[in-house]
Amino acid sequence: MNFRYSFLLLCAAVASVLSTNAQQNAPFMCSTHGLEHLAPLHQNDPHRLADIVQYEADLEAFTQQYAALSEEERGGNTYVIPVVFHIIHNNGVENISDAQVHDAIRVLNDDFNKLNADWDNVRPEFLGIVADVGITFRLAQLDPNGECTSGITRTVSALTNDGTQDMKDLIQWPRNKYLNVWTCAYADGAAGYTQTPGSVNGGWGAAADGIVLLHDYTGSIGTSSVGRSRTLTHEVGHWINLRHVWGPTNEPGLLGNCGETDNVSDTPPTEGWTSCALNGNTCTTPLDNVENYMEYSYCSKMFTEGQKTRMLSALNSSTAQRNQLWQQSNLTATGTTGNDVLCAAAFTSNLRQICAGASVVFSDVSYHGVTERDWTFPGGTPATSTDVNPVVTYTTPGLYPVSLTVGNGLLDVSTDEVDYILVLPNPGFATPFTEGFENVGALPNNDWAVLDFGGNGAFQLVATTGYQSSKSVRLNNHVSEVDEKDELVSPTFDMSNVQDITITYRYAFARHAADNNDLLRLYVSNDCGNNWSLRQQLYGATNLSTSADQSSAFTPTQDAQWAETSVNNISSSYFVGNFRFKFLFQNDGGNNLFLDNININGTPVGFAELITTSTNNIAVVPNPVRHTSDLVLDLRESGRLTVDICDPQGRVVGALPEMDASAGAKRISLPVGDLAPGMYLVVLHQNGRAQVTRFTKE
Repeated sequence: MNFRYSFLLLCAAVASVLSTNAQQNAPFMCSTHGLEHLAPLHQNDPHRLADIVQYEADLEAFTQQYAALSEEERGGNTYVIPVVFHIIHNNGVENISDAQVHDAIRVLNDDFNKLNADWDNVRPEFLGIVADVGITFRLAQLDPNGECTSGITRTVSALTNDGTQDMKDLIQWPRNKYLNVWTCAYADGAAGYTQTPGSVNGGWGAAADGIVLLHDYTGSIGTSSVGRSRTLTHEVGHWINLRHVWGPTNEPGLLGNCGETDNVSDTPPTEGWTSCALNGNTCTTPLDNVENYMEYSYCSKMFTEGQKTRMLSALNSSTAQRNQLWQQSNLTATGTTGNDVLCAAAFTSNLRQICAGASVVFSDVSYHGVTERDWTFPGGTPATSTDVNPVVTYTTPGLYPVSLTVGNGLLDVSTDEVDYILVLPNPGFATPFTEGFENVGALPNNDWAVLDFGGNGAFQLVATTGYQSSKSVRLNNHVSEVDEKDELVSPTFDMSNVQDITITYRYAFARHAADNNDLLRLYVSNDCGNNWSLRQQLYGATNLSTSADQSSAFTPTQDAQWAETSVNNISSSYFVGNFRFKFLFQNDGGNNLFLDNININGTPVGFAELITTSTNNIAVVPNPVRHTSDLVLDLRESGRLTVDICDPQGRVVGALPEMDASAGAKRISLPVGDLAPGMYLVVLHQNGRAQVTRFTKE
C-alpha cells in the first residue's frame, strides 16, 4: 500500500492510535476498542493524549528513515525476544498446560521465520514477497530477580473473566526485558488484543504494554486448535507496529477502508476480510492479500517484506523500549541466549493423595537442560529411579517425601519435598466415625487433606471455638477473594458392608453483607478421590448463614450460631472400601466458615431384618450422646424385655438386665459412659420381635 501519513485532528488520531488491536474468529467480529483500554493510565493527565500522537509520529518518521537504509547500514542484527506467559485462571480450563504455551511459541517462531509448512501455498501473486522476518521468541529462563523460571507464571484470580488492565496489574515483568503475554478466560470481547509501541511509549504506558489472549486462542493444542493458532502471531505484529492490512481500525469489510492505509508499500489496498476469499479484490487491482497475518481471514500464512521492514524498525527504535529487548546483555539477564541455564530441580505428579496399592506418575520439570536425574521415593516401589517420568507404587498408608537431583554433566541441583505423597488406608476407617477435632494436632495430617487454590489461607484447625467444645475447623474467608475455592478432604472409609450412608456435620457461617452468596458443597467419591460427585449445596442466606451479617471477622460464640445438616442421598455404587467425601467452599464476599462434629455412618448389611413394623415408640435421648443417655420407650404390649447395645459389626458391647415390662411409657438409663465415640445400635427384643434405633456417642 503506498505510504501516506498525515496528522489528523487530535481526537481522531488518538482514537486510531489507541484503538486496541484485536482479533476474533469468524463469524464473530472483534469489537472496536477505543480509549477505554488506556483511560485508567491517562485519565489524570489529558496531555498524554497529545503525547501519544507525537510518539506515533516520531516512530513513523524513524520507520521511514530505517526503511531507507541499506542492509549493511541496518547492521545485520539478530533479534531474540524474551517472553513470559502469565496464565490468569480461576482453576478452570483456562489454566492451560505448559505444553500448550510451548506450542504457542513454536507456532510464533515458525510464522516469524518462514518455517510454517503452508507459506508456499499462498497465491502466486504474493509468493515473491513472503518474508522471513527473522525474529525468534524464547521463553525466559530467568525472572526479573535472576531466579529460575519456566517463562510461565500462574495466578489464581476471578479477573481471568475480566481481561482488562485490572487483570494485567496482577502480575507484570519489566517491558524492557520481556514481552508479557497474559492468557485468560475473557479478553475484553476479543480473541486477543495489544497496543502499538507509540501508544504505550511513556513510562505510564508500561503497565499496559503486552498482549492479552484468550486461552483457547493460544497455540494449536489443548484448549485451542490449529484454526485459532495464529492469533498470537497477529497480535505480536501489532505489538511491533503493524496495522491491519486495511488500515488503523478493527473493522474490516467497510467500503471506506479502501481510502485507509497500513503504511506498508507492498500490501494492496483492501476493505478487509473475515473469510478466506482468495480471489477477493475489494479496492483495486491486484488481488487483496487475504492470506496476510494481519487480516481477519483465518487462512493467514505470511508477512510481506514491507511488513518485515516496519517490524524491524520498531525493534530498533527506543519507542516503548523495544530496542532493549534483544540486546545481548538482556538475553543473558533473562536466560534466553540459547544456552540452557540449569538452575533448579523441580517435579510434578499426577496425584498427591492416593489409596494404598495405587501408583503415582512423577514428571521431571526441572530448569533447564537436564541430562541426568536421580529420584528417591521413600515408602515407594521402586525406591529410586533415573527416568524422566517414573511410576511409583505405594502400599503402606502414611505421608512420604520425594527427592530429585538433576544435572547437566557440569552442575547438580536438588529439591526435597517433605510430606509430598499422602497414602490413605484401603480399605479405610471403619464406621461409625466421628471427628470433633479435639484430638487433632494440625491440618493437614495423615487423615485429612486441605487444598488452598487461591493461596490466601486454607482450612485450618482452631483451638478457640467449637460446637460445645474448644476445637473446630475454620476457613478464614474474611480475607479471601471472591470466587476463591478451598477444600477439606476426608480420609478413606470402609463402606463395603453397609446398606446406606449418612454424613452429618455442624457448621457456622456469617455473611458480610446481604448480597453475599457464598457456597458450601459436599462431594462424595467411590475411588479414593480420583472422581467426585456433588451431593449437597448450601448457599448464603438460603441455608448457609447461621448468624447475623457482620463486617468484622466472624467467630461463633454460642451454640445457637451453629446448625446441623445431614446427607444421605448416596447410592449403593458408593458402598466401597475407599469411600471419601470432601467439602468445597467458594467465596462470594462472605465471612468465616467453621465446621465441627463431622460424622459418617452406615447401617451394616444384615441389620435390616431386625427392624420390624412394630408400633413401639423407641428413642435414645439425648442423641448424640456425650456422657449419659436414656432409652425412652412407649410399649404397646407387656412382655419379657431385653436391650442390647451393638456396634456396627453386630457385636454386643453393652446390655441391660432382662426385665418384665408392662405396656406404657418407660425411661431406662443406658450404660454408654465407657463407649468409644462412634455410631451404635440399640436392639430391643420383646415377644419374639426385635426393634432397632441408632445413636451416636461423641
